[in-house]
Amino acid sequence: MKKTLLLSALLAVTGVANAQLWVEQDSFLPLESEGVKSIQIIDANTVWALGYDGSSATPAPFQDFTRTTDGGANWNAGSVPTGDPDLGTTNLVAINATTAWVGAVASAGGGGVWKTTDGGNVWVKQNPTAYVNANSFFNVVHFFDANVGLTQGDPINGSYEIYRTTNGGSTWTLVTGTPPPANSSEYGYNGGNVAAGTSFWFVTNQGFIYRTTDQGVTWTKHTTPITDFGAATASGSLVMSDNNNGVILGNVGGVRTLYKTSNGGTLWSAGTAYSNPYTNLAYVKGTTIMVGTGQTGTGATTVFYSGYSFDNGTTWTQIESTTGATGQQKTDIEFLNPSTGWAGGFTDASLAGGIYKYVGPALSVSDVIANSVKLVAYPNPATNVINVKGASINKIVAYDLLGKEVLSQEFSSQDEVSINVSSLKTGMYIMNVYNDNGAAQTMKFTKS
Repeated sequence: MKKTLLLSALLAVTGVANAQLWVEQDSFLPLESEGVKSIQIIDANTVWALGYDGSSATPAPFQDFTRTTDGGANWNAGSVPTGDPDLGTTNLVAINATTAWVGAVASAGGGGVWKTTDGGNVWVKQNPTAYVNANSFFNVVHFFDANVGLTQGDPINGSYEIYRTTNGGSTWTLVTGTPPPANSSEYGYNGGNVAAGTSFWFVTNQGFIYRTTDQGVTWTKHTTPITDFGAATASGSLVMSDNNNGVILGNVGGVRTLYKTSNGGTLWSAGTAYSNPYTNLAYVKGTTIMVGTGQTGTGATTVFYSGYSFDNGTTWTQIESTTGATGQQKTDIEFLNPSTGWAGGFTDASLAGGIYKYVGPALSVSDVIANSVKLVAYPNPATNVINVKGASINKIVAYDLLGKEVLSQEFSSQDEVSINVSSLKTGMYIMNVYNDNGAAQTMKFTKS
């Protein structure tokens, strides 16, 4: 049974780093071609991450982690002593420089969660009587704060095995009654979880998402436009910026489609073709700025990309592209704010490298309008009202320069609309204008 989300885009490709807007740092993970996943940025100095086998499409179980407390100048790697070499880590969640939890599972199932309170020197297994059923299969651990957390595993007798704690994991309670029943042969995925705002979601092999908005007490089940989140022929990744807004990047036979939601995954857009190279996606914490990494081509012609988007993946601004033997292959990406971010890489033959720190300028929006129908906005600067002319406008969303949404208004397919901006603070804003086909154009305006 395939239980881990596909890592086909996350295998090491031989190359030499040539840093420009990213600086390569030594993760000190102990094996060649060891990749970095599950990056957790606490602040500008403190970052945690897990290692994984980047040398094979069927990765071996790794239990390595690495941590920095000085912005990446020095990383210290270690191993989670699970006591079972068949267990491989699923994800890591950290809340400060000393306290973190790591989930692990074997290919045959079982697994559980381990906690450290001293920066990774000592790890203790929590809830040891959980995930011991013959059909148990641990998937993920998540903590909302130092006390409230949950773990999720595959269904037992038709109900997902979910535990919840309110005391940092000292005691756990099985969540019963509320999770909607699983379909026949339905199961979750390692790494298929998303947290944003006060919500948490996990995904399944039948294209469903399960969501909680009250830290695991109650759950709802929602359909999505895709049939599976982790199969070889049909897969997808879910990313959410807040309780309501996010995307699914679906992949069927190498053909990608971008779907959007504005209500937490209850409903999804019809989807638009996606040809951008950015396939490993995340949101800058607390903003609607999406960041991504990816690649095109093979061998010496491979081009590695990093970039960011202010319209949930419709249009992108390229941070960097590198090619061939001198390229920088980046995988998982995480930004604390528009200026502070890290991306996963791979250790080389000398065990150096493995992770990249962003050292470029703060992420911002260009003035380029991506689509063929030119927008006109007037007056600009605007004091109370700004008028927008376009074609079949059905929604306008505005953001400040940190990516925080400041207004949103929907329309009924109009070619000219008016937006009240009188409540906005003086300054520059980014406006995304959507039409009936789901296409978006981006422009700036100034509130005077």
